Amino acid sequence: MRVAVAVCFVLLACASPSYTADQEPAVTVLVAYHSLSGNTEKMAREVATGAKAVLGTRVVLKRVGEVTGPDLFSSDALIVGSPVYWSNMAGEVKTFFDNWQLKFGVFPEFKMRNKVGAAFTTGGQVSSGKELTMLTILAAMLGNQMIVVSGGGAFGASATTEGDSPGVDEKEAASARELGKRVAEVAGVVKRGSVK
Repeated sequence: MRVAVAVCFVLLACASPSYTADQEPAVTVLVAYHSLSGNTEKMAREVATGAKAVLGTRVVLKRVGEVTGPDLFSSDALIVGSPVYWSNMAGEVKTFFDNWQLKFGVFPEFKMRNKVGAAFTTGGQVSSGKELTMLTILAAMLGNQMIVVSGGGAFGASATTEGDSPGVDEKEAASARELGKRVAEVAGVVKRGSVK
C-alpha cells in the first residue's frame, strides 16, 4: 500500500507543472515570417536562436501562413519577419496582419494587447525600404496595443542580400540573434510583472 501511495505521489508531482518561488513561468516567443529566397527564413532561424538563449524561453517558428489563432494568443511575444517588396512588407505578411481581425478574431477585445512585438527584414539593396518595412510591421503591432521593442538595429534586425552582400552575413545574423534575445528578455519582464 505504501509503495502504491508513493508511486501515485511521484506520478502526480511529475505530471503537474508548478512553479516554486525561485522558478519563473516559461516565456513563449512566436517567430513568424515569409520567405521565398530563404534569406528571411535564415534571419528567422537566427532570431529564434537568440530567443532560445534566454533561460526559460520556448520558441515557436512558423511561416505566417501556418500561424493559428492559438499560436498568437498563447505567445507572450511575436517577432515578424518579411522580405522587402516594393519598399513594404510582403503581401503574405500583410494578409497575416489582416487575418488578425478577419480570421483570428483579435478585435474588439485587442487580444494581442500587452504582448511584446518586434520586426526584422531582408532586402536586396542598402536602401530598398527595409526600415519602412519594419515600421509598417511595428505600426500593425502598435495598432493592436502591443509593446514594441527594437534590437539588432534602430527598428529591428535587417539584412542586405544582393550586390556586395549576397545572402545573410555573420554581422546580420548576429543582429537577428540580438533581436531575439532582447525580445525574450523583455517578454520575461512583462510576464513576471503581470503575474505579481
